[in-house]
Amino acid sequence: MAAGAAACALLLNAADAQTYPARQIRIVTPYAPGGTADILSRVVAQKLSETWGQQVVVDNRPGASGMLGADIAAKAAPDGHTILMAYVAEIAITQSLFRSMTYDPVRDLAPVTLAAVTPMIFVVHPSLPARNVSELVALAKSRPGQLPYASAGNGSPAHLASELLQRSARIEITHVPYKGAAPALTDLLGGHVVMFFSGMPPAMPHVKAGKLRAIAVSTAKRSPAAPDVPTVAESGVRDFDISTWFGVFAPAATSRDIIGKLNAEISRALTLPDVRERLAREGAETAPNSPEQFGKFIQSEIAKFARIIRESGARAD
Repeated sequence: MAAGAAACALLLNAADAQTYPARQIRIVTPYAPGGTADILSRVVAQKLSETWGQQVVVDNRPGASGMLGADIAAKAAPDGHTILMAYVAEIAITQSLFRSMTYDPVRDLAPVTLAAVTPMIFVVHPSLPARNVSELVALAKSRPGQLPYASAGNGSPAHLASELLQRSARIEITHVPYKGAAPALTDLLGGHVVMFFSGMPPAMPHVKAGKLRAIAVSTAKRSPAAPDVPTVAESGVRDFDISTWFGVFAPAATSRDIIGKLNAEISRALTLPDVRERLAREGAETAPNSPEQFGKFIQSEIAKFARIIRESGARAD
């Protein structure tokens, strides 16, 4: 009987995959309209709709550091008609910050593909007499604890990148957490703090206007959106590599055949020239991979951020 039930389940899964998608697809996005996650979701939605002839809608569900939207997607029917466009925070960071969560990113969500990787850009106020990371490190060593840095909140990627820099370069800088990236950037422009690992889209207009100085990017390689800006690692802080990234997930019980269909079509969409060009304007580089590769990447990211959080003593707001 057990063998018969398993065979029936396989046949049903195969039938579901053959008819998929059978109706409207919903892409849950745990952030407000206008940000990179939302832009990615809408680009993917348009391409899926064009190919499959089904309506694909973006459902913005901001709140709780991305955990609200992730929880909604994790608890959806595992039939491929609800998927999640997630950010690094609610997948690889929050479980090391919060004692309890309503979902488990590894147990309750199935990786489909990495979508895009975006570096943070390390910007400083022009009044700071440091034109590169080496000069900033030397300045911080001469003024221990006197240089305030901004973050978008305790445990945010900007906070963890700054903590990694502090530990790797053996400097002492002072954390000033804000409730979001926008107020952090505003205070940096006003000179109330002197440095910030910012997302590229909001910071670059101020860099181009001379209101901020870009001294490094956080990833292991330079960003095509700012090719003249060196990496932190190039600047003497070895093995420094923190990216913000976005990826597609389905509820954990979704069949492998449906995940395979989603992976193939979303990966194809992300490699189209117009999509790559559109996302490059956001400082994002498309990076589709297989579900297995994405799963391994997630495990490595969880371990990396857990170590940074543990060593820095970061906590949730």
